[in-house]
Amino acid sequence: MNFELQHNDPCSDARAGILHTDHGDVQTPIFMPVGTCGSVKGVHFSELRDQIGAQIILGNTYHLYLRPGLDIIKAAGGLHRFNTWDRPILTDSGGFQVFSLTGIRKLREEGCEFRSHIDGSRHFFTPENVIDTQRVIGADIMMAFDECPPGTSDYGYARKSLGLTQRWLDRCLRRMSETAPLYGHSQSLFPIVQGCTYKDLRIEAAKYVADTGSDGYAIGGLAVGEPTEVMYEMIEVVNGILPKDRPRYLMGVGTPQNILEAIERGVDMFDCVMPTRNGRNANLFTYEGTMNMRNKKWESDFSPIDPDGCPIDRLHSKAYLHHLFKAQELLALQIASIHNLAFYLRLVGDARKHIIAGDFASWKASVVEQLGKRI
Repeated sequence: MNFELQHNDPCSDARAGILHTDHGDVQTPIFMPVGTCGSVKGVHFSELRDQIGAQIILGNTYHLYLRPGLDIIKAAGGLHRFNTWDRPILTDSGGFQVFSLTGIRKLREEGCEFRSHIDGSRHFFTPENVIDTQRVIGADIMMAFDECPPGTSDYGYARKSLGLTQRWLDRCLRRMSETAPLYGHSQSLFPIVQGCTYKDLRIEAAKYVADTGSDGYAIGGLAVGEPTEVMYEMIEVVNGILPKDRPRYLMGVGTPQNILEAIERGVDMFDCVMPTRNGRNANLFTYEGTMNMRNKKWESDFSPIDPDGCPIDRLHSKAYLHHLFKAQELLALQIASIHNLAFYLRLVGDARKHIIAGDFASWKASVVEQLGKRI
């Protein structure tokens, strides 16, 4: 994998590039739909390709390890063959999921013992076996195993946690060098920058991962309850240190406004469950603001869901989608999920166009406030 930086916005740190992988190229900035268990909830892969225009999706090491399990994935020839997605895949290491299992996990230097949320069975993740697991999954981009500390962590815990994450990263890198891809395509490992909201820890973490010379870098532990301005400050601090010729991935973020603000600060890659989760709850993102499709105001609005949106937006009316939600029809969840994902891909695609045109900063300023309104 390699990253080709193509354009820099003259009035901000926004960038446009291409991520070259063995499963195809990815134009950045990019949003990656979350396919936790090997699928994006309520959306078929044909819709991801043709309606949404997804270029890369996520899988999750924790969930795929538990179900369907590594034996099935390996027998299938990796996740790409198992789920038939022929474009790039990125896998989260499972660290966030494991550490969110409060009360049913034990953390120590060697790794983390946890109980499955499915059946309560005991398991143990180490930096080494998490790399091995991601080799079996076959993701194009793999994440290092890290501890994702709570956003409310005090300085002492945050520093201790960062030390553990750095030692685990060293072990992940060693394991990567000792092993090889299983399915004939290359795999890259992204270290994760942690450090909570403490500037000196973020600086230390960014310098530490930058020294690894990795193919790309992730920024974790943000959008976990801290004020948005603090999140933006941490992004600026970290991106001021990370290599400019490598992609930067902001994990688990976020709203359309968050994404534009982060692009302005030099982030290239995003993922979040918000488009599908909010869609399943009848909330649709648009350039005019957010629509709650259960509201009576849409009952007799026969205009398209979004006249500038994806094909399914132009096919169905707001009144029809309102009816589907009121009738609790499963098609409502599908249409809303497709719309939101397509809007997120459209948003980052428009950002890319304006970066290339050299007017990203002024375009972003003209749309970002409206994005947060409720219609």
